[in-house]
Amino acid sequence: MGYTKDDELAINTIRLLAVDATFKANSGHPGAPMGMAPVAHVMFNKFMNFNPKNPDWLNRDRFVLSNGHGCMLQYALLHLFGYKVSIDDLKAFRQVDSITPGHPEAQDTPGVEVTTGPLGQGFANAVGLAMAQAHEAAEFNKPGFEIINNHTYCFFGDGCAMEGIASEAASTAGHLQLGNLIMVYDDNHISIDGDTKVAFTEDVMKRFEAYGWHTQWVKDGDHDLEGIEKALQIAKDVKDKPSVIKLTTTIGFGSLLQGTGGVHGNALKEDDCKQIKKKFGFNPEESFVVPQKVYDMYHAHAAEGAAKEQEWNKLFEEYGNKHKAEHADLLRRLSGKLPEGWEQKLPTYKPGDKDIATRKTSEATLEAIHGAVPDLIGGSADLTGSNNTRWKNAVDFQPPVLGIGDWGGRYIRFGVREHAMAGIMNGIAAYGTLIPFGGTFLNFVSYAAGAVRLSSLSHCRVIYVATHDSIGLGEDGPTHQPIETLAHFRALPNMMVWRPADGNETSAAYYVALTSKSTPSIFALTRQNLPQLENSTLQNAIKGGYVSVENEKADITLVSTGSEVCICIEAVKYLKDNHNLTARVVSIPCFEVFDTQSKEYRLKCLPDGIPSLSVEAMSTMGWERYSNEQFGLNRFGASGPYKDVYKKFEFTPEGISKRAVATVEFYKGSKVRSPINRAFQQLI
Repeated sequence: MGYTKDDELAINTIRLLAVDATFKANSGHPGAPMGMAPVAHVMFNKFMNFNPKNPDWLNRDRFVLSNGHGCMLQYALLHLFGYKVSIDDLKAFRQVDSITPGHPEAQDTPGVEVTTGPLGQGFANAVGLAMAQAHEAAEFNKPGFEIINNHTYCFFGDGCAMEGIASEAASTAGHLQLGNLIMVYDDNHISIDGDTKVAFTEDVMKRFEAYGWHTQWVKDGDHDLEGIEKALQIAKDVKDKPSVIKLTTTIGFGSLLQGTGGVHGNALKEDDCKQIKKKFGFNPEESFVVPQKVYDMYHAHAAEGAAKEQEWNKLFEEYGNKHKAEHADLLRRLSGKLPEGWEQKLPTYKPGDKDIATRKTSEATLEAIHGAVPDLIGGSADLTGSNNTRWKNAVDFQPPVLGIGDWGGRYIRFGVREHAMAGIMNGIAAYGTLIPFGGTFLNFVSYAAGAVRLSSLSHCRVIYVATHDSIGLGEDGPTHQPIETLAHFRALPNMMVWRPADGNETSAAYYVALTSKSTPSIFALTRQNLPQLENSTLQNAIKGGYVSVENEKADITLVSTGSEVCICIEAVKYLKDNHNLTARVVSIPCFEVFDTQSKEYRLKCLPDGIPSLSVEAMSTMGWERYSNEQFGLNRFGASGPYKDVYKKFEFTPEGISKRAVATVEFYKGSKVRSPINRAFQQLI
């Protein structure tokens, strides 16, 4: 193995870059980088294949820093290997508009695969990356052409190990026998509250053994480079299960505070910085120093990676000559484009077609397009029959040895693991060639909220198929009936929340979700059947909002989504027959998309001079942007047959009309201004 003083110099250089960057920022987490520098040095230089000149090379090994607070470790490595991360970028650590933010963000920094920081998320992302590799290898590799064979490596700490999402994801990876996944557990016994003995005393390796992982323990992670290398090689040689290496390290190695919570999340004091530099043989008066021999060592490995990519490019070119269709399909996927003409497969509906739940129109859409969009992959969190997420001839994504599917299967059994499902989907999307979807009840998307938020922040093209979207699910009652859920997720920047009212709006949701390369989507879908609406077309619905019922000289506009749109349409007749009021109806299946339309178009839907009332059987929060008055449900629901529940809360033509009449009376004689014309609306 042959480690020398030059390796020690490189390791200490990484440590001191973390010390200097956090000291300059007076912010950050120097402890983890200082403790994990030895394993990072060995793993990146001895095991990982990558090309800093092309961070997007398909067959690169992936690295995930799940304990993202230690990101100066990753930034230092990226700089040393020659990614577009300069020494000035390191000096700008945690500063506004730098490419070295306080936690890794995939959109900001070349070489960062996924956005991490909330603990455990990166762990689940790594499982998703490994699943994507296994699937794509099964789909594209041919005899003599192993074009996809990369590994996924991940560091995680005690905090990640405590988080539920990591346990869910570890259980998933163990079941799937992901031999391409190697985790390194930073066993430093420190969290923010101090020694982990106050809260975390389990045997983590026994837990992973129970999940079906291969486990090892390197007891001296501070010095035993040979032991680290040996463990990594053994892990890489294990093909039938994921591997985890418990690496006992000293947090803040070299600091006066090493081994304590004091070095976890605080920049070191100046005297401590100086004594560390002196201890490591550096000038204590200098900062951000990288010896040339360290650059030379790291650039040499980067050159090896570039050469491996060149070899791969030649292999891929030969692959294209012999397997033209697969070659073209893989190139298309890498471009982010969809197959030509796929949208022609989207189902369309007309008024008079049978009533059908939008969870079923979603199923019909998946059935129709899955063959045309082969990069679509997904499943359900143990609710397949309720979410209707599985097309008829789907093959499960499973290890072939189980005899219930294969690696080329496109249907994922996520199990009752909503949070891990979402984090795994983010990892699958980050691989760069697949579009993942996952199903659960809308109320239980809240279980996955941490990962859903990172879908938005990371610009992942993922789709959450969220059925049982309201009190309309009926008998399961308030524990399952979403009230605040849509308001929560509509508030997320860069998240499209679709609540379609019929089949055409469902097809529109899929069209926009699949063509939006950098925005995730949540589909809120009904359990109960709904009619197919007048004026509902794909062309109208893809605008996020449109006029469903138009009447000249209207007294009021009813604005709604999903299952309440058809009730609003019934209320139009009731208002005319019983109150001699003329109403119009606007459906806004997606706020985010509607907000991108021109002001002229939005005012055509929601004009000045006509009072408006929103109708949605859940929280009214957010509806003030589109209506003058709001009718919603700002309490929990009730258990019973769904029509009775709707009647209880007056989501009926009569109940809507009662509130419409009150709205018209309130605004009578006043100059009504559309919410679209409010001053704050211009900030959207």
